This record gives sequence, C-alpha cells and structure tokens, in this order.
Amino acid sequence: MILERHPQTLAEVQAIVLKLDEKQPLKDYLKKVTNLSKEKAEKLKQELKSLKNTKLREEYLVKIIDFLPKDSEDLNKIFSEAMLTEDEINPILEIVRKY
Repeated sequence: MILERHPQTLAEVQAIVLKLDEKQPLKDYLKKVTNLSKEKAEKLKQELKSLKNTKLREEYLVKIIDFLPKDSEDLNKIFSEAMLTEDEINPILEIVRKY
C-alpha cells in the first residue's frame, strides 16, 4: 500500500540506496547518473523555490536538479504542461549554472 507519493531527485534516491543493502549494479548506476550530492541538490531546490514561480511544481524541480539544463531549449523540454517565458527561464538558468 502506498501511503504517500513524493518526487525524489537522483541524489535523494542515491542516499537512500546507499543506506540499504542494495545490489551493487544499482549503486553503480546511480553513481554514474547523479550529478549532485544530496546536500547540493537540496540547496538547489531551495534556491529554485525561492523564485516563487508557480509553474515550478515539485516534479519539475526534481527534473531540473537531475538534468541541470544548460540553456532555454533544454529547460523547456522539462516542462510538458507549461511554457516558460524568457523572464522565467533566465533566473532558473542563473541558479542552475552555479551547480
């Protein structure tokens, strides 16, 4: 039974898996595809939330953190239901570039 659903960044998943007695291939995979530590991912999430952009839903925040888009084209690929304006894109990319 699922009690709660919450999107997790790859960094958060990696931290959970490392605590469990999981198989090495899963740990190796997560090590390859995870770009940030859990702490940096959480800090990035907080910075993005501070923009107070209503289009930045939790699932989009997670994808931004996992993919670390480099430009507006990459960023807009993440948003399936909303298009961002240049005024919304630029602050997001400025924050992501720090990571």
